Amino acid sequence: MTVSYTLSFSCPDRAGIIAQVSGAIFEHRGNIRVLNQFNDPDTGLFFMRMAFVTDCTRAELERTLGALAQSLQMKWELRSKDERQRVLLLVSKFDHCLADLLYRTRIGELDMEICGIVSNHPKTALKVTELGAVPFHHLSVGAENRAAQEAQILGLVKDLNIDLVILARYMQILSDSFAAALSGRCINIHHSFLPSFKGAKPYHQAYANGVKMIGATAHYVTADLDEGPIIYQDVEAVSHADMPDDLVRKGRNIEQRVLSRAVSWHLAQRVLMNGNKTVVFWS
Repeated sequence: MTVSYTLSFSCPDRAGIIAQVSGAIFEHRGNIRVLNQFNDPDTGLFFMRMAFVTDCTRAELERTLGALAQSLQMKWELRSKDERQRVLLLVSKFDHCLADLLYRTRIGELDMEICGIVSNHPKTALKVTELGAVPFHHLSVGAENRAAQEAQILGLVKDLNIDLVILARYMQILSDSFAAALSGRCINIHHSFLPSFKGAKPYHQAYANGVKMIGATAHYVTADLDEGPIIYQDVEAVSHADMPDDLVRKGRNIEQRVLSRAVSWHLAQRVLMNGNKTVVFWS
């Protein structure tokens, strides 16, 4: 049976990498459909994403790629098209990004399995029927129980075999240890072009400063607050006639589309970590 795979990897740059990897795929009866590559002159690293089909067993592929990865010092990921990444969504009071991700998953636009929703607020905004069969976990958090609450979340990540955690407007500052535990597999949406207008009521801050452009940033979570490697950003023009509520409304739409696009690229292995930056193969 022919199976579609995506291979993504990074390694120190050297001559012949594409030939070695594509040759290995060919030797395992593979037909390459898509190949993207980038050589970073600043870091001396090579990045590649390859989509291919083959009737070779996964075990054979992994043995060959594992040996190749060792010789090339590759950080690599291989997934079949049928593998749906298991996702945990974290949300606070504002649920527009949560609702958008649920809807896009329901219609098949985001090919992922939502295994649970965690919120530090009671389930009031979205009705149970709108969540469908997705388990909801209300884990309140405060200064006195933050470590315990984060331990509960990490427990869910482990027990549910979660591949990706999405902060869908989860308005809590994460501890360094929590961020480190989810390095490279936790995406956040920030309601501005970083690092502008941090903290409470960002759109009111933007209004007070008379901005003519608002935006949103999706990035990987690190110990540095709202400063992780950026995946995607977008903006929208505003005018002097726009009131704070108008900015909030426009901001919600930007946040939804920026987060969903970043998630879709991550799921498709189009995003590769490059230090404090990312390499993103858009197509």
